[in-house]
Amino acid sequence: MTVKRSLLRRTTGLAAAATAALVLAACGGNNGSGDHPDGASASPTAKPSGPAAADSAQAPNNAADTAFAQGMIPHHRQAVDMAGLAATRAGSAEVKELAAEIKKAQDPEIKTLTGWLSAWGEPVPPADSAHDGGHDGHSMSGMMTAEEMDQLTKATGKAFDTAFLKLMVKHHEGAVAMAEKERSSGKYQPAKDMAAAIVTSQSAEIARMNALLGKG
Repeated sequence: MTVKRSLLRRTTGLAAAATAALVLAACGGNNGSGDHPDGASASPTAKPSGPAAADSAQAPNNAADTAFAQGMIPHHRQAVDMAGLAATRAGSAEVKELAAEIKKAQDPEIKTLTGWLSAWGEPVPPADSAHDGGHDGHSMSGMMTAEEMDQLTKATGKAFDTAFLKLMVKHHEGAVAMAEKERSSGKYQPAKDMAAAIVTSQSAEIARMNALLGKG
């Protein structure tokens, strides 16, 4: 009788242990989701994969570089147009000299920026974007309106000199702001180098123009 009771206790104990093991296993399966009470499986943060991710990582430029090039092309074009007026309308030799220097510096940069966009497979702003407020019709920092450009075209002598200097200061300030953004956000080193050169050269020209306006 004692032996039977002992066997019964052992059998009961084994059964209880087996039941507990099954319960723990079930709980472990449900908790594989960490803190998710509904048992949903936790998944790591999704990361870009496939050809798109590879193309993005290997691209020499980023969105800031593209925006810089697409914005600076019409910005430079307008500055070159403004500078071109000075040869026949400016009254001051200093204004004529400054205008010639601006045209000489910015014409090659337009060609360089255009080449970058073509190499990146990005659209180049149309030629008339220098007169519609910027790329795709959006206003751009420092850009002259069509009315301001028309007034400058009709001015001569001292009136032209004053209007040209005031408008070009604003124009240059806009270019410097655009270049500073490229310096901080761009990826393509040649574009960042051009941006740094623009900040340096146009900041110096702003000081020069303010001096000619008597603000220095």
